[in-house]
Amino acid sequence: MNLLMLEYDFMTNAFAAAGIAATVSGLAGFFLVMRGQTFAGHALSHVGFAGATGATLLGIAPLWGLVGFTLAAGLGMGFLGARIGNRDVAIGVVLALALGLGLLFLHYHTSFATQATAILFGNVFAVDRPTVIMLACLSIVTLLALAAIMRPLVFASLQPEMAEARGVSLRAVSMAFLAIVALAVSECAQIVGVLLVFTLMVGPPATAQLITTRLWSGLLLSTLFAVATAWCGITIAWYTDWPVSFCIAALSAAGYFSSFGMAALPPITWRRRACESLDRSPD
Repeated sequence: MNLLMLEYDFMTNAFAAAGIAATVSGLAGFFLVMRGQTFAGHALSHVGFAGATGATLLGIAPLWGLVGFTLAAGLGMGFLGARIGNRDVAIGVVLALALGLGLLFLHYHTSFATQATAILFGNVFAVDRPTVIMLACLSIVTLLALAAIMRPLVFASLQPEMAEARGVSLRAVSMAFLAIVALAVSECAQIVGVLLVFTLMVGPPATAQLITTRLWSGLLLSTLFAVATAWCGITIAWYTDWPVSFCIAALSAAGYFSSFGMAALPPITWRRRACESLDRSPD
């Protein structure tokens, strides 16, 4: 990394915001991929667009609209689709409603095309210090919540029938997890925009799960890959003048496709190893 980049305040803000968002996205995204709910992350990003445009229409910071709408949608999808068979239907209904609301907000206030473009595709170079502080606070809340539900989350994700028999509420776990994903999406959208949330929330975690069969090493790799992807994308954009979102998306895709040859074990074996890793972890 060329340290000359860090002489500019907007670059230090960009690296700080990207590091925060990538860390949260790597950890939350790992469970999102493990649970087979990547469609949920995609849907929540579009819900965030409706929230951000609605907030801008009301004169509120777009970040708070992102947080509010994605939280409400995450809780709603978790409540309606606690069981695997109902998830896609619940997510699709919420997604359709959110897109309709986004179009409605744009219809009544079309003068913020620039802000809408930034919301859709991200603009990490425009992140200021107060936004970095808000992202840091949101990340602390998100990570604490994820740590609090991690054991029942893994149990409910890998062995839902046994978890339910042991008294774990699948609906409560689903609602709590999707609320956490909603916060992660809100943070990630500040970097790559709502249309490319998959870039940090799915690519690095999926790559990590192809490489390792261990839960804790998978979480570590997912986080490292996400942060490296975000920071390298910013660095490449600095030297090439290419869009940051494109650079991050290209690196994320390259990492995932190049890891196919390193795929450790088939999914069933990976799930068993993950359960064993959780059983050996301290309470």
